[in-house]
Amino acid sequence: MTTSQSLLPISTPRPPPPPAALAGSGATMLIRSERDHMAASAPASTRILISQSSSSLDLEDDRRIESVPFLSRTSSFTGSNDAALGSSNAFFKKQRRRRVSSDSSLSSSSGGSRSSSFRQDVGRAASETYLVTRLAVKLLGYLGVGYRWITRFLALGCYALLLMPGFVQVGYYYFFSRQVRRSIVFGEQPRNRLDLYLPKNNDGPKPVVAFITGGAWIIGYKAWGSLLGQQLSERGVIVACIDYRNFPQATIGDMVRDASQGISFMCNNAAEYGGDPNRIYLMGQSAGAHIAACALVEQAIKEAGKGQSVSWSVSQIKAYFGLSGGYNLLSLVDYFHSRGLYRSLFLSIMEGQESLGKYSPELVVQDPNVRNAVPLLPPIILFHGTGDYSIPCDSSKKFVDVLNDLGGKAESIMYEGKTHTDLFLQDPMRGGTDEMLEELISRIDYGNPEAFAEAANAPRRKRLVPEFMLKLAGKVSPF
Repeated sequence: MTTSQSLLPISTPRPPPPPAALAGSGATMLIRSERDHMAASAPASTRILISQSSSSLDLEDDRRIESVPFLSRTSSFTGSNDAALGSSNAFFKKQRRRRVSSDSSLSSSSGGSRSSSFRQDVGRAASETYLVTRLAVKLLGYLGVGYRWITRFLALGCYALLLMPGFVQVGYYYFFSRQVRRSIVFGEQPRNRLDLYLPKNNDGPKPVVAFITGGAWIIGYKAWGSLLGQQLSERGVIVACIDYRNFPQATIGDMVRDASQGISFMCNNAAEYGGDPNRIYLMGQSAGAHIAACALVEQAIKEAGKGQSVSWSVSQIKAYFGLSGGYNLLSLVDYFHSRGLYRSLFLSIMEGQESLGKYSPELVVQDPNVRNAVPLLPPIILFHGTGDYSIPCDSSKKFVDVLNDLGGKAESIMYEGKTHTDLFLQDPMRGGTDEMLEELISRIDYGNPEAFAEAANAPRRKRLVPEFMLKLAGKVSPF
């Protein structure tokens, strides 16, 4: 599957802690409430924010293997990497020529060809339906049809129904907004696609967030990031939601490669879409946070080695934001089993027991042979809710402690009582001021007074779902 060196593996806008605070290795906690903004600039690797609650082809047997402090980080790299970049750009140009050629032939077709196109669409829909059905049956073979999964699927249905008013509004934005460019091709594999969320204001290069969605490595999909994409694009940030193959269509190695290729595409093509190549950020949520961290650490290891050809560099990533992620699979496998992600299924996703360490970023960076890769990593900021029972918040805390002990730049920000989906779904749907979003924006706009002034004058987001439905959804949530 992979080469021997492959990876295992916000509150009002305010400036973040100064660079010196990030470099600290202490475990000091700063407790901050909405009423008590104390010592926000004190050195800390972990902060607890206390706020009042206002609440997805079969497994491919013939897989193709291919392939600061917020200080300014270089946005390009030279030398032996030029050839790799040239090859990557040649591939994307080829893809664009192929699409243009296809579009031209379609536009010159007659009415008879429209009928043929309709038949092709029907055939494609039938083929995809068959594929999804086959994958679902295969997945059920792992899950079984026991009481636990039946209740979880029912809970998921109730959860989705309660949040449906918000999903409908976000879905309308996703399909009909001119600011969304869907399914941009970045590779040759199935689902090598990404969605772009563009700001209305195009008065200059914008910061870019490359986002990897969650979904328990099974139901991840790029559209899951539409709410975040809408929020950030309204604040002048370009968001690229990168898709990747899920289990059982693929295993973790394929997911990491897909994510890495999508990141590479944005690093090398950001300017084409109005992005600032000097301000590219990487972000992941839940399983996506794990996949993105794997891709980032793997890339740093390649660059720390000699003679490794790369198509993007960690020096192009200004910071990594991890939301509710897990970074040590060995310590999580039993917990996931107790939560219904059974050991046999999880090990199949992760390519066996022997690969759990290889795809655990927290463990990988502690390997004496690769510790020289840690200083290459960008600043890492991990967000987590203390009420998260899908992935315990200790997962983020421990990863931060390890990185700081090894000379990295890492920080964890804890949100008291928040669950796995509060920070990503329920809180944004409440409208008004989103605490985590403001924290995120403050990091992205750090050192940019104009951006801070614009943020202060930004209109409050409207509520998407009534509060009582949000509270009910939190109670029935299977996450």
